[in-house]
Amino acid sequence: MRLYDILDYLQIDSNEYKDIDIDKINTLSDANNKEISFLSNKKYLNDLQTTKAGAIFVSKEHIDRVPLSSIAIVCDNPYINIALVSKLFAKPIIDTQAQKAIISKSAVIQINVYIGGDTIIEDDVTIMAGSYVGDRVVIGKGSIIYPNVSILNDTKIGQNCIINAGAVIGSDGFGFAPNHDDKPIKIYHIGDVIIEDDVEIGSNSTIDKAVYGHTIIQSGTKLDNLIQIGHNVHIGKNNFMAAQSGVAGSSKIGNNNMFGAQSGVSGHLEIGDNSTIYARGGVTKNLKSNQQYAGFPIVGHKEWIKKEVAISRLSKGK
Repeated sequence: MRLYDILDYLQIDSNEYKDIDIDKINTLSDANNKEISFLSNKKYLNDLQTTKAGAIFVSKEHIDRVPLSSIAIVCDNPYINIALVSKLFAKPIIDTQAQKAIISKSAVIQINVYIGGDTIIEDDVTIMAGSYVGDRVVIGKGSIIYPNVSILNDTKIGQNCIINAGAVIGSDGFGFAPNHDDKPIKIYHIGDVIIEDDVEIGSNSTIDKAVYGHTIIQSGTKLDNLIQIGHNVHIGKNNFMAAQSGVAGSSKIGNNNMFGAQSGVSGHLEIGDNSTIYARGGVTKNLKSNQQYAGFPIVGHKEWIKKEVAISRLSKGK
């Protein structure tokens, strides 16, 4: 789209801005000069100063930090504006122009399976009855898709993955822009999901597609049943996550971590490598590598034990 068309859609006066081509929405850190981005969280001020985005929705207080190469579109609420613009770039739910799927002769596809257009099913893939595979999906060699799995548009699954029954991969994330007295504005998710090789996803787990860019599960990671992975989450290699755990949007998890059942990670956080989060641990801050954590809000495991002992003594009147 042309930038002027976007500004007209938002009813923003375009006279003071340069008109450029805009291909899509992207993050400040990843955007190029044909992409539009925004700043609504001060955590990303450093990304604002180094971004290569062609245009940026930004509040007046941060306009001085916008690079000279980017067009600063000053507005009261950048988050609402990017939410409104996301609808303009949303792809059709069903691509009627897509080409017929390419399915390997060695793949086993049971009855009552839907496979969308521009999709590739590689050698020795098994897809069991009742599953849905959307448009522009890739399922890598040797992967097994159990019954009633939904793999939605623009999902890429690596080799030798196991997706257990009832899992949903690539659905819209929980994204809405609060709009004061009016109804919330839906943020259309126009990114994708990338699942690397040798990943296992448990039954009835959900992995949301990115708002823009990617939700990524790296190789060797194992997710138990009933797990929720939010949009734009990046989970590294060889992580283990037990049942009913969840990771909120845009958090980044390193490699070789273990998460106990019902543990949770808030959004926009970073967790290092080789750490353990005990059951029901509530992560509300960035965590270092090679540590053990427990409790809510999360603390070191030894500190949590001391607190629990102290509380137990107080409750007994000692």
